[in-house]
Amino acid sequence: MPRLIIIGAGFAGIQLARKIDTSLYDVLVIDKLNHHQFQPLFYQVATSQIEPSSISFPLRSILKRKKNLQIRMAEVKDIVPSEHRIDTSIGSFDYDVLVIATGCKTNFFGNAEVEKNALTLKTTHEAITIRNHILEIFERIISAPEEEKEALSNLVIVGAGPTGVELAGAFAEIKKHILPKDYPGIDFSRFTIHLIEGSPNTLNAMSDNAKQASRRFIEEFGVQLRTQSYVANYDGDVLTMKNGDTIRTRTVIWSAGVTGNVIPGLDPACAAPGNRIKVDRYNEVIGHPDIYALGDIAMMITEKYPQGHPQLANVAISQAELLTKNLKAIRRNAPKKEYEYKDKGSMATIGTHRAVVDLPFWKMEGYVAWVIWMFLHLMLILSVRNKLIIFINWAWAYLTKDSSLRLILRPTRRI
Repeated sequence: MPRLIIIGAGFAGIQLARKIDTSLYDVLVIDKLNHHQFQPLFYQVATSQIEPSSISFPLRSILKRKKNLQIRMAEVKDIVPSEHRIDTSIGSFDYDVLVIATGCKTNFFGNAEVEKNALTLKTTHEAITIRNHILEIFERIISAPEEEKEALSNLVIVGAGPTGVELAGAFAEIKKHILPKDYPGIDFSRFTIHLIEGSPNTLNAMSDNAKQASRRFIEEFGVQLRTQSYVANYDGDVLTMKNGDTIRTRTVIWSAGVTGNVIPGLDPACAAPGNRIKVDRYNEVIGHPDIYALGDIAMMITEKYPQGHPQLANVAISQAELLTKNLKAIRRNAPKKEYEYKDKGSMATIGTHRAVVDLPFWKMEGYVAWVIWMFLHLMLILSVRNKLIIFINWAWAYLTKDSSLRLILRPTRRI
């Protein structure tokens, strides 16, 4: 039986692993983590609205009913196409078919100083790190000397895409409703949330309606919004803009861009901008038979998408579903189908009752958009148990404007 190796258990990798016919392939799933992460709700973990376990799903639990499927927790170091082999941190594995679904990481655009000092939000662990950091900041403000309070009282978010605006809205709400109850000794009028964006608009990839509404929502929350502004450096204490302006801050969350998690070994000719991998209409890597790339890492040029598809969960899931069918077709000597993306829309929420939704047939904002955002995200959660837990947390927070999840948890040692 052919060996199929899937690298990465994000939206694309986990969908392929769940749908693949394991009577046709011997499947091996490899990921650095032992769980699948629901990235759209990372910001709610970072802002103490839900627990990390609510959006993290152990791979062995998700895939426990799949026969002929193994899971290995490892980092892939190299791909050797000429030998149909991958080298990992726990050894080498041979493959007949290889699927790369490694997703993306934060792009610092070559600025090593910012990378060293800024916080990022691409994993559950990073979301917990932000939560710990923010709570520790307020613990420090209580007893900090006056000269330190300015830096502690400025929170800067760089990048006003969905992650940036969702973080800004969530932090603005907890600043207003929750933190003053926990820290009555702090003057929260001095706590300022800054949102910095290089393009002219918030949510620049969405419709004009979404851009205008999200900007209005952000400004209604009192967030200090700077568009067409660029960060030059951040040394851990002072953020410097390219126009020379500075902000004293101990908290910079960087959500200004992504770049692909590329594994060495592929032909340089298949490299695309943004560290993505060029693929054909079947998601097969250009110049590499039997190697496929899915989701954020894949760059597929089509007539409708000459710059490649948007790096969205819907793209990753639908590509994985089609590849499942095409891999079955290959084994049965049947014709394959080309991938064609059907845009299901995009959305973002900016606090309670505030969201923007771009559907192919309808653009909306406000309360109805917020309800749609909650419903669709809840439906995407993998387990019924986690759907219920998240719904209860949301309902409790909505009714009480409070949560009991503000725990500072740090590891004491590593194995």
